[in-house]
Amino acid sequence: MSFLKLFGFDPAKHSVKTEIVAGLTTFLTMAYILSLNPDIFSALESAGMPKGAVFTATALASLVGTLVMAFYAKKPYALAPGLGLNAFFVYTVCLTLGYSWQFALTAVLIEGIIFIILTVTNIREAIINAIPASMKNAVSVGIGLFIAFIGLNNAGIIVDDGGTIIALGDITSGTALLAIVGLIITSVMLIMKVPGAMLIGILLTAVIGVPFGITKFNGLVDVPPSISDIALKFEWDKILSLDMIAIVFTFLFVDMFDTIGTVIGVSKKAGMVNPDGSIPGVKKVLMADAIATVFGACVGTSTTTTYVESASGVASGGRTGLTAFTTAICFGVSLLFAPLFTAIPSAATAPALILVGVMMMAPVREIDFDDLTEAIPAYVTLIMMPLAYSISDGIMLGVISYVLLNALGGKTKKISGMMWVLAVLFILRYLFLVEH
Repeated sequence: MSFLKLFGFDPAKHSVKTEIVAGLTTFLTMAYILSLNPDIFSALESAGMPKGAVFTATALASLVGTLVMAFYAKKPYALAPGLGLNAFFVYTVCLTLGYSWQFALTAVLIEGIIFIILTVTNIREAIINAIPASMKNAVSVGIGLFIAFIGLNNAGIIVDDGGTIIALGDITSGTALLAIVGLIITSVMLIMKVPGAMLIGILLTAVIGVPFGITKFNGLVDVPPSISDIALKFEWDKILSLDMIAIVFTFLFVDMFDTIGTVIGVSKKAGMVNPDGSIPGVKKVLMADAIATVFGACVGTSTTTTYVESASGVASGGRTGLTAFTTAICFGVSLLFAPLFTAIPSAATAPALILVGVMMMAPVREIDFDDLTEAIPAYVTLIMMPLAYSISDGIMLGVISYVLLNALGGKTKKISGMMWVLAVLFILRYLFLVEH
C-alpha cells in the first residue's frame, strides 16, 4: 500500500481496479498518436528522420512524460507528442521555413527549458493573462482547421490541381476512398461513445486497406527501432535569429495554452477544482509537461503535452497518479509493436486528424463576434493557419492585427504590455524575414 501512496492514492477514497481501468481507457483513447505522429514525421524521412525511430521516440516521450505526471504531479493525466505542435514542427519549421529537423528539435528543447523556468518563477500566469481570451480560443480553432487540412491532403481528398490552388481529389478510389470509409467508421464509433474509437478506427481502416494494396503489414512484434539517428541531434546555428524567437514562442504559446486548457477541462470533469476556480497542484502538472517536452526533444520528437483524452480515464473514475502510471505502462508495452504502428498508412490516420479538427472547433463559440476588435484578430488567427499552412503565421498575424486594430480604434487600454512587445517582435520578424 505504501507504493500506492506514491501516486496520491488513498484507499479510503480510491479503488485500485477503478484506477487501472481508467488508465487503460486513457491509453486506448490516445494510442492513435503512436501511428499518427510517425506518419506526420514521415514527411521528413528523406531528411534523416526514420519513421521507426520517430515511433520509438513517441512511445518513450509518452512513457516518461506520463510517469513524471504519475509520480510527481500525482494526477490522472497522460502525455504524448501534441497534435498541432508536431504539424508545426514538420510543415512550418522544416518544410516551409526550410530549417533542418535538428534545428527544430533545438527549438523544442529551448521551449521546454523556458517552460520549466516560467513554471518555477510563476511568470506563466502573467503571460497567460496578457493574451486576450479571443486569441486563445482562436488558436485552438485554427490549429484544428490546420490539422484537418493536413489529414484531408495526406489522404488525397483535397489536392493541388495546379489551377485552383486546391481542389477535391478522386474520392471514388484509392487512398481518398479508404480515408472516407475510415472517417465514417470512426465517426459512428465516436457518436456511439465506443471506448478507443480513434485507435480502433485507425486499425480497422488499415486492415480494410490491405486487399487494396494500400496497407502492407510486415509483422506485429519486434525489438523497438533505434533512436540513434534522431536522439540528441541538436543544431545551435542561428539560435538568436528572429525566426528562432518566433518558432520558440509558437511552441511555447501553443504548449502553454493547450496544457492549461486541457488541465482545466479535465480537472472540472473530475471535480478536482477548488471553489475559487483554482486547480490543486497545477504547478506540478505544468512542470511534468515541461520536463516531458525536454525529454521528448532529447529522444527526437516534437513538444510533449498533456492530452485532453485523459478525460476518458477521468470519466471512468481515475483520480490519482495510478491512472497515469497504468497508461505509462501501456506506452511501454507498445514499444514492442513498432511493425504494427509504423505500417499504418496516411489514409488510415487521416480520419483521426480530421476528427480531432472537429473537436478543436468548440472554442469558436467563446469568441465575441459582436466586438470587431476581438472578432477580426481572432478570425485572422484561425483562418491564416490553414491558408498560410502555418500555425506560427496565424498567431503572429493575429497578435499584430489585435494590437493595430485596437490601437487605431482608440482602445489602447485593452492592449497589455506583453501584447505590445510581441507585436513589435513579430513585425520585425516579417520585415527582416530571410528566405531559406
